[in-house]
Amino acid sequence: MAEYDYDLFVIGAGSGGTRASRVSAAYGAKVAVAEEYRIGGTCVIRGCVPKKLLVYGAHFAEDLKDARRFGWNVPECDFDWAVLRDNVMADVDRLNGLYTQTLHNNNVETFLERATVTGPHEVTLASGRKVTAKYILVATGAHPHVPEFPGSEHGITSNEVFHLEKLPKRILIAGGGYIANEFAGIFNEFGSHVTLVNRTDVILRGYDHSMRDRLLQISLMKGIDFRFHCDFKSIEKLENGAFRVTLSKHEPIEVDCVLFATGRVPNTEGLGLTDVGVELDDKGAVKVDADNRTAVDSIYAVGDVTNRVQLTPVAIREGQAFADTLFGGKPHQVDYSCIPSAVFSHPPLASVGMTESEARNKLGSIAVYQSDFRAMKNVLADRNERALYKMICDGTTGRVVGLHMIGPDAPEILQAAAVAVKAGLTKDAFDQTVALHPTMSEELVLMK
Repeated sequence: MAEYDYDLFVIGAGSGGTRASRVSAAYGAKVAVAEEYRIGGTCVIRGCVPKKLLVYGAHFAEDLKDARRFGWNVPECDFDWAVLRDNVMADVDRLNGLYTQTLHNNNVETFLERATVTGPHEVTLASGRKVTAKYILVATGAHPHVPEFPGSEHGITSNEVFHLEKLPKRILIAGGGYIANEFAGIFNEFGSHVTLVNRTDVILRGYDHSMRDRLLQISLMKGIDFRFHCDFKSIEKLENGAFRVTLSKHEPIEVDCVLFATGRVPNTEGLGLTDVGVELDDKGAVKVDADNRTAVDSIYAVGDVTNRVQLTPVAIREGQAFADTLFGGKPHQVDYSCIPSAVFSHPPLASVGMTESEARNKLGSIAVYQSDFRAMKNVLADRNERALYKMICDGTTGRVVGLHMIGPDAPEILQAAAVAVKAGLTKDAFDQTVALHPTMSEELVLMK
């Protein structure tokens, strides 16, 4: 008789949990996974994927206008939010089905209910059933943070924004990070009046200052309002269905929707983790070592619940490393250096490696190269919007230690360039590469 019901029980079927489950099962482990919402997790169901589809939809606002400069007799077009919303949700349903099928095809047993940890090797399902496992993997992700103040319950988060009944004419977005700036661009292109409110005057903290400044400049030019250095005092629902938002150091503002994009909190509350000895940090994230192991030898954690790097590809890498190490006989750890990231704002920006200030503090001697230009398409479209590419190099060796860009298709371009940065190539290696003309990406090998 087997000592445990399963070799591995995974709590959470998002990007990290799904990868860990199916790879472990492929290695021959008996695996089960519990998911209390929908298989696919934040990225697929209420994050990266539906958001990117909204970004694509938003781009048509400018593309249709620009098309006239290229000879197309485009009439005035109306936007139907309900059509895009429903089509996006239909694609989410499709992906949910594919993720579910993937687990089934890999012989992973799924429980569509909440699970809590009730022992080093025991999990209790919401139905009351108790199961045992040699290893338990916590991959429960994170949820949007909602600040507490009078009337905050009237706001929504990125979880609900994809299901709005109608497009708000006026929307206030709280936060200065990537989610706030992405939805600011989306709703602005859809025709909503957007006001972005932030406690400081810094947007996209952690990104290079040149990219942040350029996005702020372009966003202002596009008509997005910014209110800095202010906190919420209250939100009051008015008789006409709108909301009056009272802010510190600013006049009250009346809007039709308040969207909180003020960070994400690890999903550890009520999981029973601390009761069995798992340690959490001051933000509620699960503490793990380089092998994703918690303070309890049989319990591991990957993804946003650990609050290391809250990115889908990182969670997938962690899930893969976990499975390879425990069940595949191929132990390895995730390398967190040089992780590329992107903000799908309007225009998008992308980054890999050190910012200019980080490089100055760490290396001392650096060389900075830039290219500030208007994309050909923007020139003919008579769109006064400039792209900016920036390369940071070690002043001694010439090695490229950071690459940052804002402009059309920046994330698509950076993914390939990130390989060169990760490989430790030098500025000379870029310079020796023949330019591919006429493209925006050729600026990477022409920077001065």
